[in-house]
Amino acid sequence: MQNAEMKSPETKRQTVQPAPAWRWLGERGLRVATGEATLACYTMLSAQSFAELEDVIPSDDSLLLVLRRGATVSSRLRAALAAPLSGTPAASGKLHEIVVEYGGSVGPDLSRLAGQAGMDVASYIHTHAAVEYTVAFLGFQPGFPYLRGLPPALHAPRRASPRLRVAAGSVAIGGVYAGIYPAGGPGGWQIIGRTIAVLFDPQRPAPALLMPGDRVRFVPK
Repeated sequence: MQNAEMKSPETKRQTVQPAPAWRWLGERGLRVATGEATLACYTMLSAQSFAELEDVIPSDDSLLLVLRRGATVSSRLRAALAAPLSGTPAASGKLHEIVVEYGGSVGPDLSRLAGQAGMDVASYIHTHAAVEYTVAFLGFQPGFPYLRGLPPALHAPRRASPRLRVAAGSVAIGGVYAGIYPAGGPGGWQIIGRTIAVLFDPQRPAPALLMPGDRVRFVPK
């Protein structure tokens, strides 16, 4: 397969993406460089049945394809990876409404972030809750969603010094992403609120509440 060519900013804004490049990671892993077409490629592979695939795991700009033991890449999978993809798949994942208590002791960074964005707190909350987010991928903690769709005015870098303890359910901002902490623990994202939604429960048939491609709307409490 040919490697994807370097693209200018103008080319990257086009809907159709070149065929992704891929390389082996160990004996059973294929890293597929998908860039802006990550969700489109994930959706395409998930919608079809490839007997040789054990799992498909999306990340920030790539997919990890895990092959079953002893399996090889079929000509059908090679053809699927060679086909150009749309970088903006139609929203088809489940819509989740997440109720959030913003600010105060559960959102200690909210006031500062609002000031940095040139907004009052109410306007900041409205801006954060007015858009629909897409789960780009899961990581960091089991079930932690990296949510794409954060308005540019709300983009904010991670904290210079991570907190030793962030409460489960904390709604946060890290760079261009919004996120929700499924469990308590250390974390460096900016905390603006908290939800009582359970993001990860190993006792559920599907432990993670949110999956790649799902959509999220925040509802202020």
